[in-house]
Amino acid sequence: MPAPQHLHITNATILDIAEGSASPDSSILVEDGVITWAGHAAELPADRATGETIDAGGKYVMPGLIDGHVHVTAGTADLATMAEWSPTYVAAHTARNLRAMLHRGFTTVRDVAGADFGVAMAVEEGLFEGPRVIFGGKALSQSGGHGDMRSMGASVIDPHQCCPSIGIVCDGVDAVRKAARDQLRTGAHHIKVMLSGGVASPTDRVDSTQFSESEILAVIEEAEGANRYVCGHAYTARAVNRGLRLGVRCIEHGNLIDDESVRLFVEKDAYLVPTLITYERLKADGEAAGLPAASREKVDIVLHAGLEALDRANKGGVKIVFGTDLLGAMQIHQSEEFRIRAQVQTAQEVLRSATLTAAELIGLEGRLGVIAADAFADLLILNENPLDDVTVLADPESSISAVIQGGRVIGG
Repeated sequence: MPAPQHLHITNATILDIAEGSASPDSSILVEDGVITWAGHAAELPADRATGETIDAGGKYVMPGLIDGHVHVTAGTADLATMAEWSPTYVAAHTARNLRAMLHRGFTTVRDVAGADFGVAMAVEEGLFEGPRVIFGGKALSQSGGHGDMRSMGASVIDPHQCCPSIGIVCDGVDAVRKAARDQLRTGAHHIKVMLSGGVASPTDRVDSTQFSESEILAVIEEAEGANRYVCGHAYTARAVNRGLRLGVRCIEHGNLIDDESVRLFVEKDAYLVPTLITYERLKADGEAAGLPAASREKVDIVLHAGLEALDRANKGGVKIVFGTDLLGAMQIHQSEEFRIRAQVQTAQEVLRSATLTAAELIGLEGRLGVIAADAFADLLILNENPLDDVTVLADPESSISAVIQGGRVIGG
């Protein structure tokens, strides 16, 4: 369904996340999915208020949310099994995941392993109802790394592009360079590399480092040559600091960072994307969601350190982006990340991470995360002010009155 050519939102209380302020009695004008004017209703030129009108009833209007770490294709936490699913079956799960994310208020997501150009095109063309997908294709992993889902006794891996694996295994500078070029060839917005072990992979240790420095530098060189960037999965300070020193622009997770990590984040102007809700849910629901036993045993290593790492980074002035990293049936808990982060961050800090800072990371500052002229008309109409209590967003069914994407009101 195409967006209406003109949309006029009246009687709105516009939230300015950068300033931490609310402006009542405001209006927003939208044309062809883009905001053309926003401000106090008394200043609105009468001849511009045309087209469909939505009365916000004095409710709060904020920019659509951005989740900076998702896996929209992950229909199960058993990623090794999913790699053998039919691509069309994975697509069906993907469509369901995307629709649910949009209805939770996430109008843009950054997928960091799994989604490809086909998923992004399906949303853009209206074949899937969902948030705008900023994709990286398949993550790059060394043999036995976090993206290698083979058990110890398995030898064969199918690298075919159509197969719904979240990663591609590559060893050596030449192979890593080619793998990066292949993802960039498909239009990837970023390249993800596994810098350390992880929970979902069966054979690596969480505290390991992965890829040689020369391999990591090859990926960075290819990404920078294409005007893209590298994000790195890493937990320990050793893995995080190594990646930052080499030029990785964004660290995913970072549960075990230290003071040196914080210094490097600031010095390199890099970003941190914590994903705290996933560990809470892996502990509670991992087995039921399909997480193998070998992975469940690793959850405790990172579960309790994440909140301390977020607090350390926040106090140190690190650029922090909102992320969730949920798999399979656990994706329904996406919005609960707001509840966890509110324990150590102010409401404004959490909201910045899910709007302004996330938009900056993906290169869409000024187009996302703000309510201003020339920004995409991705908006939430809220029953309560999240600047007063950001945890209201943890319950989207009660807090969100309407989701507007590209100037179109999303149906139920």
